[in-house]
Amino acid sequence: MLNFSFVVFGLLLLIAGGDYLLKSSVALSLKLNISKLVIGMTVVSFATSAPELLVSVNAAISGIPDLSLGNVVGSNIANLGLVLGVTLLLGRIDIKSSFYKIDWPMLMIATITFYGFVVFDYQLDATEGLLMFSGLILFLIYLLSSGKDEGVVDDLSDDETLNWGRTIFYFFIGGVGLWGGSELLVVGSKALAVDFGVSDRVIGITVVSVGTSIPELAASIMAMLKKEKAISIGNLIGSNIFNLFAVLGITSMITPIPVGDPNLIDSDALYMIGISALLLALVFIPRKMSLGLRDGLILLSVYVYFIYQVL
Repeated sequence: MLNFSFVVFGLLLLIAGGDYLLKSSVALSLKLNISKLVIGMTVVSFATSAPELLVSVNAAISGIPDLSLGNVVGSNIANLGLVLGVTLLLGRIDIKSSFYKIDWPMLMIATITFYGFVVFDYQLDATEGLLMFSGLILFLIYLLSSGKDEGVVDDLSDDETLNWGRTIFYFFIGGVGLWGGSELLVVGSKALAVDFGVSDRVIGITVVSVGTSIPELAASIMAMLKKEKAISIGNLIGSNIFNLFAVLGITSMITPIPVGDPNLIDSDALYMIGISALLLALVFIPRKMSLGLRDGLILLSVYVYFIYQVL
């Protein structure tokens, strides 16, 4: 019971910490007159991926590499299968041309690059991590140089205006929440794996990955319920790119990440590639450049089947 409490409180701290970090980061960016493009692809992406980053780094340093990898792979599958699937049950999303020109191709590059690095030696080392992180930097440079802000982030005009004191305080609280949450989640998850006799990979793919995807899920649902501007598919794709190139890139630069359970690569990573590829087909078939209820049910079904296979 204590271990389960660690996981629950860890997730709550991660969610709260990520929310405070996002608010303070966006407020700081607006005060400095940084464009929405930069905010969306750097500050917002970092803030929403901060739980994954802290958990993955903590798990890898603590000698639980499968929890580190399972967290990212599971989160990427959850973002497209669970988060996008549930969001589409609430309404249709029109897809912008940036989806097939930039967002989706870059997602596939990031996904296949990760798979290519680990499929032969079952390890992600510092050199590979540096190359992955460099890929993110090049991607951001390309976006900035092209001046493209289509579908990167929703309108931020109604974000809460914070003074400097509250901005710094929120940033501090967010950082502490993320650190404390990652500590509790890693300790509790490892203990739960022992208690229930399951692997670190299973805990990472299910409990941890869903938990770190809750901020994206909550934000997506609230945006649809408020009938705000249609959520751009590019935002979720951007989060997945950041998870691979930044989260795993930074983690492996700190400490190499060996693959303990081959199923992470032989099964889970292939599901991640598959659901990413499926997204392109759903956008164009049968109705071009939009996703709706049917697509949401398909994505949710794929995700449920994936979890069933893992368990």
